[in-house]
This record gives sequence, structure tokens and C-alpha cells, in this order.
Amino acid sequence: RNLSLAELAAKAGISIGALSQIERGMSSLRVKVIWPLAAALDIEPSALITDGNEAVNDLYCVRADKRRAIPVKSEGIAKALLSPPAATLTGMLVTVEAGGGTAEAYAHAGHEFGFVMAGEVELVVDATTYVLKAGDSFAFKSTLLHAFRNPGAERCQILWVNTTKPSEVRDGA
Repeated sequence: RNLSLAELAAKAGISIGALSQIERGMSSLRVKVIWPLAAALDIEPSALITDGNEAVNDLYCVRADKRRAIPVKSEGIAKALLSPPAATLTGMLVTVEAGGGTAEAYAHAGHEFGFVMAGEVELVVDATTYVLKAGDSFAFKSTLLHAFRNPGAERCQILWVNTTKPSEVRDGA
């Protein structure tokens, strides 16, 4: 995009040092950084997770054995990217182990939709708590503070979809 490291860091609201470490492979790309970087580059967040070696016929699909893990900072949570590079939605398979959950509430631009495929999840949106079980679904504006955890004894799996416009301003969450 013809941006210097300093310009990209300023536009994304992250430090030059952090951006430099990511660029050199000394630090992993965290979810908290993916959204503001995508906005600064005016690209879809999923484009930052791809390695650029996708076959042309896989620009619009993701094979089960080719899913990429999305780095998370919370314990007991794994996120697998389900959406291909050309998608305007970010689809994820979110797995939350028993007792696992987000470290803190967060917010960002866009909207979210989820479908609980297995287990149980406690979802907090805008200070309201919802206990959802397999077959339940949810949707909310991503600008509302939200967090989730698995209060159950078994693993929880959620099909989670975020929609954002990369040009929207993000708060870095």
C-alpha cells in the first residue's frame, strides 16, 4: 500500500516496534492487532492470516485440512479461520474448553453472529449475560463490550461470524 512502517503503525494505532517484530516473525499476529491492521491497509482481516500460497481455485473455499489457527491471548480458546481470502465475512470455528473464556471484555467495529454447535457458552454482551446451549444462536453489534466463557464440563464449539468494513475505525480490541 506504499506505507512506511511508521505510517502503517500510526494508522493502525500500534507501536512501530510491535509492527516491526510482527514483520520480522519475532512476534505473532494477535487478534487484537489483526482488525486495526486490516483497517489501515483497507483489506479483509482474513487476508492477514493467509500465507499467499493458496491455489487459485481455493480463493473462495477453505478445505478442512487447510484451516489456519487465529492467535488468541485467552486460555482455553482456539479459533480456526473458516473464511477464504476473498470473503467479506470472517467466519471462525471457536472451540472453548471447559472453564475457558476471554481474558477480558472487548469491542470493535462490525457485527457478530454465532451458532452454538456443541456444549454451552456464557455470553456477556453490554453487561447482560446469556447462557446458550447447542442449537442456540446470537447476534449483536461488535461495538458493544462482549466476552464469553464455557461454564460447562464439556468442550463448546461455536460457528462465529464477524462482519466489518476494513475502512471502519477500530479500537484495537
